[in-house]
Amino acid sequence: MARRSACPLPASAPHSVSGAQDSVAIARRVLSIEADALAFLAENLPEDFAAAVSAILDSPGRVIVSGIGKSGHIGRKIAATLSSTGTPSYFVHATEASHGDLGMIGAGDVCILISNSGETTELRDIVYHTQRFSIPMIGISSKAHSTLMKAANYRLTLPDHIEACPIGMAPTTSTTLSLALGDALAVALMERRGFVAEDFGIYHPGGKLGAQMRSVADLMHGGEAIPILSEDDTMATVLLTMTSKGFGVGVVMKDGVITGIITDGDLRRNMEGLMGRTAMDIANTDPLVVAPDCLAPEALAVMNARKVNVVIVAGADMKPQGVLHLHDLLRAGVV
Repeated sequence: MARRSACPLPASAPHSVSGAQDSVAIARRVLSIEADALAFLAENLPEDFAAAVSAILDSPGRVIVSGIGKSGHIGRKIAATLSSTGTPSYFVHATEASHGDLGMIGAGDVCILISNSGETTELRDIVYHTQRFSIPMIGISSKAHSTLMKAANYRLTLPDHIEACPIGMAPTTSTTLSLALGDALAVALMERRGFVAEDFGIYHPGGKLGAQMRSVADLMHGGEAIPILSEDDTMATVLLTMTSKGFGVGVVMKDGVITGIITDGDLRRNMEGLMGRTAMDIANTDPLVVAPDCLAPEALAVMNARKVNVVIVAGADMKPQGVLHLHDLLRAGVV
């Protein structure tokens, strides 16, 4: 026989339309509170923000981020964003730092320490370490006169707005502000460094982002795979080459330079007397060509606009470097 709990849980109240409306109203209130705080931060950016960006740019080392609790979670995301946008960074757990991980923080680094109250005791040893070895320290806190901010070389003081939770204690508004300020730092740094889409692709080789950042050169078929034809090749050679290479096109050349392209459609449009013609007789002398450094999504857009399945890859000298098929882009996840 099942044993009844001495403290049974209260029966769940049935869901109601009014309850759903209350949930929507709560969500709007939370988002409004946080949006107002972000708008205020944008208009009242910490005075040391530009100096903090310059300090990181001037640093020969890495950016070390640390915090405890919710600030730690935010710190991990800030470190990840910095690393993926051209500023080498990693997160050091404040407690682990006191047990040997301080060795990860060295001369030439910059520390970003996050604590909404500015009185997080677990950060004490990292603060002492930065002072002992003259490591620049950036503090993020909503308490301008806290212990952390007094010790910081650069003070990124957040507006002391109310938390969005009804009891005013769960980190909500404060963590949103910290995260947004971290994003602002990362974007300011990437723009100051001249970080571009191609650089972003280097740090994001996997998944959809990786596919979007890959270049045509990464996906094309080059070398012996290119269906090369001479202008005076017979139609028998044209058919054999196009069939054996499997792209449904032939790249017509003269003196090592592209002069035209033959597609399956060109063959069908010239069926009458076809076998008595040469490659150049039926070639399209205005072939679609993309550069090898063209990003894959850009190549896809060009192919869609021209309604073709294959493009020739070549440099400004019009010497073929490869061919790219629509299926290559789809297999790579480019959409």
